[in-house]
Amino acid sequence: MKKTSSNDDATKPDRKTVERNRRIRMKGLCFKLASLIPDLHYINPSRDMVSQQDKLDYATRYITQLRERIEKLKRRKEQVAVSSLGTGSWNMIDDTYGNGSWLPIVDLRDLGSSIEVILISGLQKNFMYEVTCILQEEGAEVVSSSFSTVGDKIFHTVHAQAKISRIGVETSRVWQRLQELKN
Repeated sequence: MKKTSSNDDATKPDRKTVERNRRIRMKGLCFKLASLIPDLHYINPSRDMVSQQDKLDYATRYITQLRERIEKLKRRKEQVAVSSLGTGSWNMIDDTYGNGSWLPIVDLRDLGSSIEVILISGLQKNFMYEVTCILQEEGAEVVSSSFSTVGDKIFHTVHAQAKISRIGVETSRVWQRLQELKN
């Protein structure tokens, strides 16, 4: 014999209501997911009806592409970290080159759509103005610049990107002009 209580029936929603609430919740979550994915905003719902399954497939592909991009950027970051001079290497440079007669040191890294210039100079001569002028003359726009002074050396880092992305910046020409600064 089955016991039923009037209190249980009043507090427990029936299956139809539970399913309706679940569908409403899923529809809201799918709408939120679609709003987070680029390019789905540009689809006109009245002209191009995109099914929920198509939106989910697109979101899956987009997330996969983002994961691949993250992995690619991590590998690139590791390569840059390995190829750059670490802080422990400065002592080795001092031992190799002595009292600083080797200054300035100029390093240029092509990062695709942007470039990074690392300049190490002495306190007597600051080359930053010349570096900025060279970058601007060669079609690059300085995005950020920073420096730090350690002992009798100034370490500059300049990030620049092409003013016109279609044309870009000829890094070999920039490199050549930066090397001329050393003379």
